Amino acid sequence: MASPVTLKEKRLLDVRISELPSWVLMRDFTPTGIVGAFRRGYDRYYSKYVNLRKGSVAGLSMVLAAYVVFSYCLSYKELKHERLRKYH
Repeated sequence: MASPVTLKEKRLLDVRISELPSWVLMRDFTPTGIVGAFRRGYDRYYSKYVNLRKGSVAGLSMVLAAYVVFSYCLSYKELKHERLRKYH
């Protein structure tokens, strides 16, 4: 029989919706915890899409697409203002 996994050790995809609030409260929200979470995410992304034997442009194109969407969200207010302006 498999040993039961504590709620703190579960991944987000394994947490049930009823357990979600208590799971979120168990996370480490200190600056070192947040930096560690970003580092783990970067390491997972790098090993899955960039550091491959037969690499492709998929990993880099996802970063570029995320950058484009992020910069569009930042400049949306100015773009909306330009869109509503009449040129005649």
